[in-house]
Amino acid sequence: MENDVKNDMENDVENVMENDMENDGVRINKYIAQSGYCSRREADELIKKTLVIVNGRPAEAGMKVTDKDDIKINGKSINLPDKKTVLAYYKPMGVVCTAKDRHAEVTVIDALNYPKRLTYAGRLDKESEGLLIMTDDGDLIDAMMRGANRHEKEYLVRVDKPLTEEALNKMRNGIYIKELDETTRPCKIVKTQACVMKMVLTQGLNRQIRRMCRAVGYNVRFLKRTRVMNIRLGDLKAGEYRELSETELETLRADLDK
Repeated sequence: MENDVKNDMENDVENVMENDMENDGVRINKYIAQSGYCSRREADELIKKTLVIVNGRPAEAGMKVTDKDDIKINGKSINLPDKKTVLAYYKPMGVVCTAKDRHAEVTVIDALNYPKRLTYAGRLDKESEGLLIMTDDGDLIDAMMRGANRHEKEYLVRVDKPLTEEALNKMRNGIYIKELDETTRPCKIVKTQACVMKMVLTQGLNRQIRRMCRAVGYNVRFLKRTRVMNIRLGDLKAGEYRELSETELETLRADLDK
């Protein structure tokens, strides 16, 4: 994984250096990755094995291509799909994760106010804030929402009184939630201040963190999601969003394929 990310970062540097040539096309490995066929690193291997054919001839590493070129891998033509939008969005407190709700004061769609119809992968309740992945890529949403895949989500949580090791260990080891008749999966918890902890969960039960805390005698006063898999909230402020970088997307898709 570390080598994949390193290779992607090196490719990004090369792309920046070649911005003045982008009108002539994109590198063949980047084109293949954007088509969704495989990662850039895997595309490089296919090119080395002469399995990529461009306009009837074996592709060369680093060559530029466009949609006008006839590109085949193992005899199968590939093309770029319609470009999908994937955003990292800082959902403010008070915004409801729903497309339409006549009882909601502000829905996430209204708050985002993006010119393209997007939806979210993984909810945050009204009282919580932080990172939402917003996209029009249905396959990506489906892959991210498969709870069995144990995708990590990280949260910053403040409770109403000092945390004890006994309570932390109970939550770390998995705790029975009576309202849901379910025991939570073991999770990672690091106490950062007397009443503050970082939690990394691999499931998304309804209001899970609030219920876990309540089960050991605490009430949540503040809850912010700071990471979903490899995507971090970073410097975004409440209400702001940014498009994911190609490196982030490639890493995300590679992790989802595992």
